[in-house]
Formats: sequence, C-alpha cells, structure tokens
Amino acid sequence: MSYTLKQLADKIDAEVHGDENYLIDSLATLSAANAQQISFLANKKYNQQLSSTNAGAVIISSQSLSSCKTNALVMDNPYLGYALTAQLLDTTPKPARNIHPSAQIADDVSLGENVAIGANAVIEQGVVIADNAIIGAGCFIGEQAKIGEQTKLWANVSIYHRVEIGRNCLIQANTVIGSDGFGYANDEGQWLKIPQLGTVIIGDNVEIGASTTIDRGALENTVIKDGVILDNQIQIAHNVVIGENTAMAACSVIAGSTTIGKNCVIAGLVGINGHIEVGDGIVFTGMTMVTKNISESGVYSSGMPCQPNKEWRKNNARIRKLDSILTRIKSAEHNIEHLNTIIEKE
Repeated sequence: MSYTLKQLADKIDAEVHGDENYLIDSLATLSAANAQQISFLANKKYNQQLSSTNAGAVIISSQSLSSCKTNALVMDNPYLGYALTAQLLDTTPKPARNIHPSAQIADDVSLGENVAIGANAVIEQGVVIADNAIIGAGCFIGEQAKIGEQTKLWANVSIYHRVEIGRNCLIQANTVIGSDGFGYANDEGQWLKIPQLGTVIIGDNVEIGASTTIDRGALENTVIKDGVILDNQIQIAHNVVIGENTAMAACSVIAGSTTIGKNCVIAGLVGINGHIEVGDGIVFTGMTMVTKNISESGVYSSGMPCQPNKEWRKNNARIRKLDSILTRIKSAEHNIEHLNTIIEKE
C-alpha cells in the first residue's frame, strides 16, 4: 500500500515539509533508500547521510531540517515516527488465514469470530479463543487455556493447560508457556519431582520473542503483566512476577519466585537470582548478575567488559591474590596504629 506524505503525517502526527502528495510505498535506511521510500534520522552519528540520501522523504526533528535536501516529516521523536510508519507499511504475512482442515480442534472449544488456525495445530478440550485471534501452524494449546482477542501466535508455539493470555499479544515461534517449573525435593540423593500446580497468567499487549520459555507456578501463578516485552531465548522460572511495561533482552534469565517491578529494562545475558524483589524503573546493563533485593531506581552493572587476553590473564591472576593482599593491608594498618600509640605515649 502507498501513502502520500500528507496521509503519513496525519497518521504519525508530523508536519510535512515539501510535496504533501508525494507517494511512499516502503521504508529503508538513509544509505539504501530510493525515491519511493521513506527513511528516518534518530541518531546524530548518521547526520552525514542526510544530505546525500536518495530517499523520497525523511522523518526528522526540526533541528535537522536545514540539512535535509528532500521531503521531510518533522516531529519531536523521529524514532517513534519510524515505528509508527513501519506499522503502517508492514508487509509481514499473517501466521494463519481461516481454519485449516488439518487443524485438530476438540468439540467443546469456544472459538470467537474471525479466528484463524493454521495447519496441524492442536487445540485441546475446554480451550477458549477470543475474536480475531490467530493461531499459527503446528501450535499446541492445552486443556482449558484461554487466548485473548487479537492475540497472535506464530508457528509451533506451545501453550500448556490452563494458561491465560490476554488481548493483543504477540508470541513468536517455538515459545513455550506453562511448562513445568524446576521443582524437586531431594530424598537421600534421589530427586523427587514436585508437580507444578499453578499456571501462567499473561496480561494485555505483551510481546514474547522466539524460543522463550515461561514456566508455570508451583502453587501460585507465574504472572507477566500488561505491556511487557520479552526478547528471544529468555527463561522465566516458576512464580516469577514481571511488572507492567518492563522490557527484557535476549538470553536473560530470572530464577523462581522473584518479583520484577514495572518500567524496568533488563539487557541481554542478565541473570537474576530467585526469591528477591526488584523495584520499579530499574535498569540492568548486559551480563549483570543480580543476587539481592534492589529497591532504588537507577542503572546497575556487574558484567566485565572485554579486554585483550594477556591483560585479562594478568588481572585475573591479581584478583586471586586479593585475599592475601587484604590480610597484609590489615596487618600493616594494625602495626601503624600500634606505632602511633607508642609515639603518642612518648
């Protein structure tokens, strides 16, 4: 679908500078765009590309307008403009259309209006799927699960029994929601499995990346609240609660019974210990290890940056000596205090 710049500006709340009737059919970067495409500038490190781009139009801020040699859509937040324009020009196909004849659907499943179910999907008894939901090919939805309005599941997603997913959620391929939490009791060296009797409750407008796993609760539920976004290959353990609008990047993990506040940002490869509480508005940078409660909002880090191997080996050798160095420092401090005492007496 093509849009005039005036139509795009109205949709994204921008101001047109140039030809309002200029037609745009797709998005591209500043360096690769052609005359039928629109680009954006949200990072000043790409400023030099603005004067040479072949884009038919660029989404920019007012500060960059003087350097733009083509049509422009001006707004305070060009990156937001890019996101909104990308939604309008999105060419991603639907995971399913209509109900495929190979789908296996139990007799008592409740299907809303305009539900689509892909090939070889399995929908078990007691499932409720609301209006306009889309279930991709090869998905499994277990007994008494609930899928909200306009929620979309890509191929091979597994939703276990009694899991509840809200409206307008997006779940990418191969994600598993409601699998057993890691619960075992030790009986003289033998592991005894503890059945996981809770479930997973997911709110509205939640997005979950590919191959992410969210375990069901042991007794109470695992809860993902409204507006949360989870990247690919994340592990959420049993009884975790994640607050509204928190974002979590790939390969991060949260151990069991931990509560994460709202509006947090968890970067990639972060590990969060179990049975702790993280407050609202907290940011963890990549590879941070969180081992205790954190209540004060702010940015927290603990990952070690990359350095040349020779340097790292030298520093690591020194780290191993820290305990003996500390002992020597304490001994020196004690001797100094003793000498000071003698001097004062004299």
